[in-house]
Amino acid sequence: MAGRLLKVSTLATAVFASSRFYLCNRQVDLNDLSIIRFGRAAATTAVITYDYLTAFKDVEYGTDEYWALKSKVHLRSAERLRDLCCANRGTFIKVGQHLGALDYLLPEEYTSTLKVLHSQAPQSSIEEIKQVIREDLGKEISDLFLSFEENPHGAASLAQVHKAVLYDGRIVAIKVQHPKVQRQSSKDILVMEVLVRAVHWLFPDFAFMWLVEEAKKNMPLELDFLNEGCNAERVATMLAHFPFLKIPMIHWDLSTKRILTMEFADGGQVNDSDYMKKHGINVNEISENLGKMYSEMIFIHGFVHCDPHPGNVLVRKCPQSKKSEIILLDHGLYQILEPGFRLDYCRLWQALIKGNMSSVERYSRRMGAGDLYPLFACVLTTRSWAAVNAGISSVPITHSEDIEIRNNASLYIPQISDLLNRVPRQMLLLLKTNDLLRGIETTLQTRASSSSFINIARCCIRAMARHKRSKAQSWTRHLHISLAESLDLCRLNMYELFLWVRSSTLFHWLSTLVAFLH
Repeated sequence: MAGRLLKVSTLATAVFASSRFYLCNRQVDLNDLSIIRFGRAAATTAVITYDYLTAFKDVEYGTDEYWALKSKVHLRSAERLRDLCCANRGTFIKVGQHLGALDYLLPEEYTSTLKVLHSQAPQSSIEEIKQVIREDLGKEISDLFLSFEENPHGAASLAQVHKAVLYDGRIVAIKVQHPKVQRQSSKDILVMEVLVRAVHWLFPDFAFMWLVEEAKKNMPLELDFLNEGCNAERVATMLAHFPFLKIPMIHWDLSTKRILTMEFADGGQVNDSDYMKKHGINVNEISENLGKMYSEMIFIHGFVHCDPHPGNVLVRKCPQSKKSEIILLDHGLYQILEPGFRLDYCRLWQALIKGNMSSVERYSRRMGAGDLYPLFACVLTTRSWAAVNAGISSVPITHSEDIEIRNNASLYIPQISDLLNRVPRQMLLLLKTNDLLRGIETTLQTRASSSSFINIARCCIRAMARHKRSKAQSWTRHLHISLAESLDLCRLNMYELFLWVRSSTLFHWLSTLVAFLH
């Protein structure tokens, strides 16, 4: 098997190299050609596969030498995958970024290596950007903008953003799609599908078809910037009651499927604790507010922004109110939760918070987890099975628990892959969103805070009460549901107050004094 793979790899490399030489002489951009992109991906996949097939043949399984070697193989394979994504760009970088967020599934060597793809996105030349604007808006940049910064303010896998000033003086951000992404994306996804199936044939435990299916479904939506603009306006209206949330206003007269022009809003990335310290922004307040808005999106409305990586979540002091604000960007990818799924998800989280294991099993099975429901509960909460059994609200998060979870993730990759192929497709983006949010909390060192599960509990209570009221047949039943909701929220508020008092300096001082007097 390894011998055949080596021959395939050698042949793919030879074809790739000779094609490159020929096409370079013809002055053709190699990245435009599907055969080159496929050859590069196939060669990388073959080399990585060959490495895994041959690296461990002389090492005894389970020894320290085995685990050290496995870590090295993971790291060099992750670096090869990262280099492939950077070379092929576009869709490959987008999928690589998704993989980098799968802390609950992939070994740390992969996630830490692929996370850099968020900051290594390609840039299109200013001539390419001008051409897209000319084709879509029908005018030259000088006719549309008083000034236009040629150096991009930021670059991502599918587009880049330029800062400009309109003739009326308003400052805007223009998001322009990389010109070749639209044409290449469907072919790139087909390449990924072929290679993932080939690797799955060699390694049956490698079950990543769910990732390809998600890319097939979501990429057309992310490449339609008019859809992104509609999503931005919808979520701005939906969460208008949160004064701390800023969604940039869309300029529809300067927007197309490949161009999105919006109000310019600047700030520091949400994981930049130095920026927050410098500007007097409370880290705990930001973490709590982020939890509030996402809990409301998920449990109340079922309309969820599914790409909250730090580059898409900025923080700043509002120029007018001088209060801390969260700026939410990149609204191309949203998950719409079906009502039945959303309610079961509410019930599952209520059971997880209370430690009601029979309900945890019941609603996990309803979501397709089957006998893997204990693993599902751990993946969903990123908590250990012991913490899930006790109720995640009553067991504080510790550093040792985080290490245990990460170590176990690499041991249970086949089972986790099986789980992800079982659950509904809408759960996959929720898991990605959960993991990105947990990553932000970990960076800000706020993950041990109780505010996260309190926000979830509050939204679950409201969501279930709203559902029950919609089914109520009489005003007395309606009143009973509303009173029960108010009582539950009051209890939760009292519990939150108790936790605040218990963590306060005054409480610790009084506890020390009582202990001393005793």
